[in-house]
Amino acid sequence: MENIRNFCIIAHIDHGKSTLADRMLEITGTVEKRKMKAQLLDQMELERERGITIKLQPARMDWRGSILNLIDTPGHVDFTYEVSRSLAAVEGAILLVDATQGIEAQTLANLYLAIEQNLVIIPVINKIDLPAADVEKVSKEIVNLIGCEAKDIYKVSAKTGEGVEAVLDVIVEKVPPPKITENELRALIFDSGYDEYRGVVIYIRLFGGQINKGDHVKFLANNEESEVLDVGYFKPQWVSAEKITNGNIGYLVTGVKNLEKAQVGDTIAHVKSDVKALPGYKQVKPMVYAGVFPQEGNDYHKLREAILKLKLSDASLAFEPASSQALGFGFRCGFLGMLHLEIFQERLKREFNLELIVTTPTVAYNLFLRNGTTTVLTTPLDFPDPSKIERIEEPYMNIEVVTPKKYIGGLMSYIAEQRGISKDTQYIDEDRVILNYQIPLCNILVDFYDNIKSISSGYASLNYDFADYRDCSLVKMEIWVAEHPTEALTTLVYKDQAFSVGKKIVKKLKDVLPRQQFAVKLQAAVGGKIIAAEKLPALRKDVTAKLYGGDVTRKRKLLEKQKKGKKKMAKLGKVDIPQEAYLAILKR
Repeated sequence: MENIRNFCIIAHIDHGKSTLADRMLEITGTVEKRKMKAQLLDQMELERERGITIKLQPARMDWRGSILNLIDTPGHVDFTYEVSRSLAAVEGAILLVDATQGIEAQTLANLYLAIEQNLVIIPVINKIDLPAADVEKVSKEIVNLIGCEAKDIYKVSAKTGEGVEAVLDVIVEKVPPPKITENELRALIFDSGYDEYRGVVIYIRLFGGQINKGDHVKFLANNEESEVLDVGYFKPQWVSAEKITNGNIGYLVTGVKNLEKAQVGDTIAHVKSDVKALPGYKQVKPMVYAGVFPQEGNDYHKLREAILKLKLSDASLAFEPASSQALGFGFRCGFLGMLHLEIFQERLKREFNLELIVTTPTVAYNLFLRNGTTTVLTTPLDFPDPSKIERIEEPYMNIEVVTPKKYIGGLMSYIAEQRGISKDTQYIDEDRVILNYQIPLCNILVDFYDNIKSISSGYASLNYDFADYRDCSLVKMEIWVAEHPTEALTTLVYKDQAFSVGKKIVKKLKDVLPRQQFAVKLQAAVGGKIIAAEKLPALRKDVTAKLYGGDVTRKRKLLEKQKKGKKKMAKLGKVDIPQEAYLAILKR
């Protein structure tokens, strides 16, 4: 155990975590040169396409007589739960900062998570080979932030490999080996995945004893017993071994067939042992809820299986069965943010070939009714009669915006428009500022991040976490298309903003809906009263084109006939709303 070092890489989005991991795998000879490719640890097609890490990914390397277990983590705020789980499985963290951008919001958030876990932090500045790199300025920022010496900061270029060997040496030198706590087997499940041929593959970190192929083990949360069919390490692909020893990170395959049994944060122990469970992780609370329904009703079971498989590798996903008159049977899913929802939707489409209808995302409100009961409202369709409601509470978030000084004015006025309440302003150095605000969650859901980026010319970065619940005044707004209410577009809006929001939605619908053979009425209604309306004109064939000469009555007769047909169509016609229209309306 003296030779084992467990560490992870934490940083803001795009500061080069996956590229640094690539160089480490290459320099330690873990992956052959010919098999090397950029972002090797980003296994998912979606990750490679978008250039972001979505899933944490472990890898084991040998370096000068030591075993290095690395976990590459995501940088986006929606995947913070993945980062917090990685930190519980390691003893040290590399804090990576981009030499051209300096400290950003997620750098701070992930650093605080690492400090909470008492990890050894190794500061590293990346991208020193870029012409825009300002190593001196970024070093000052890091010294101010964590109080280290300037000489303790390592400078690397993850792209060229410059300085990476020194970082590997300092990991061996400074990160402590795992502590020996006991000889009885205790393993923490920090992640899991699903493989077509092996079934459930569980990622574990051993905090005691060892685990061998053929052992009989139990999951302490639900007392489920199982046999170990295979164990091994990540190199970074799965390499089978006879056993995993204390302090190491590896995987195990058991006979667990029920996808819900292998819970992230659970402890694995030998069947006959009576060890106590490890502390695990705090329960993550979904922030955004949306209804997910299959387009074809008979795909319901396929959707359920798909969600269960995704849940294995995405512990922050929450879901429960739901049904609706218009959309049939589906699920009400809870997510950590809009990117999380988008990735989930995309994965269902690609990995399981499912066509979906996703309803307008909403946040979870606390409803206090006059009869003394309290419920959590996650869908606008369950909004009760206003006369029964005593009060409603909405979630507020603490947000940190890290920005250059010159954009403060524009950002402050935009955040104030979004009902933000200023807390304080801190200076990182003479040019960069952290703005701290509290803001309703529903106002940062959709295009808040995009707008902050555009106001600051792309320089500002955002991080947020839950603050508390506060009173608010809401109404339910229904959208009628061709005089039929559209359930998936029903939303909850602030009472004082109902008219302006309704007007924006019907206007947006008019732009994005394809024109039909008949005129389509688009209306926004609150409590049965129409507050905004638009009309989508009909597509018209030129029925008089074939006429030549003759009386004007012939022309009139054809136009009258067309008019009657359009009227009949409008009564019977139904409008299919494409998924792009839902997304466009969200970004109102």
